[in-house]
Amino acid sequence: MLDVSDDVRAEIGDEEAARLLAGDGAPGSYDCTSCRAPGNTEQERTSTVLFVGEETAVLAFAHASCIPSQVVPVSEDQLKDAVRTITADRAGEAEAPSPAPLHGVPGRSVADLEPAAARQAVLGVTCGQVLVDDQLHPALVVEPTAPIARPGSEGSGDEFLPLLIEQGFMPVNDVARAPFSVTGWSVLLAMGRLHAILQPGVAGGQPTSWWQAHQPLPVTDDWRTAANRTHTVFVYAAPVGAIGQQPREDLLREALEKAAAGGLLVAAAMPLAGT
Repeated sequence: MLDVSDDVRAEIGDEEAARLLAGDGAPGSYDCTSCRAPGNTEQERTSTVLFVGEETAVLAFAHASCIPSQVVPVSEDQLKDAVRTITADRAGEAEAPSPAPLHGVPGRSVADLEPAAARQAVLGVTCGQVLVDDQLHPALVVEPTAPIARPGSEGSGDEFLPLLIEQGFMPVNDVARAPFSVTGWSVLLAMGRLHAILQPGVAGGQPTSWWQAHQPLPVTDDWRTAANRTHTVFVYAAPVGAIGQQPREDLLREALEKAAAGGLLVAAAMPLAGT
């Protein structure tokens, strides 16, 4: 009852795919790489999920009801971290899981943007849910810690929002309305943790990380459930100081509405990549 997509087959080869479909090498029981609940390849439809790094690839398994069979590009460091976690789990020696962050507590990482100041720009990323059309949707709120200058510019102005608008993000006037989709961008959730926001590759190449967590960030069960249900994440962005660190979702919503009213908020809907 194993599903092997054409993309996965192309990576592992027809011979290995046939071996898996015949039951040779399939794990039998497994922990779903998406919801982490137990699964069994002999009793329920199961998706093969291939995590591909620069030099390494790892084949994992997931409930077909959670995600389809697919190839998920990740960094080599992220893949090695995942391998260590899987190995520890199988040995029964896994470290106690990190507690899920409160909504509004940011995970920070260096962004591939040039700051107006001499120091490197850092983006704060906050996970939360927003209510749109009477339904909760998974969301990320991105805010830099310093003004963002246009690459190659010597000016001191903040070009963070104009740069994103050029990439397809749209100004937000009403947080109660769903943002428009943006082409080529996606949010990477792997092994139940937030890894990166991916942007289109150069000349149609592989997507690259626009924001990448130093270490994969845990998300709440509610956030992951909503993301797996909608397969879409709303990504909001605001300039430094517009949102701040909000400890609760209601306060985060108020900050988003205030930023939108001041013309300081852009957003885009992105597909969920991976698990």
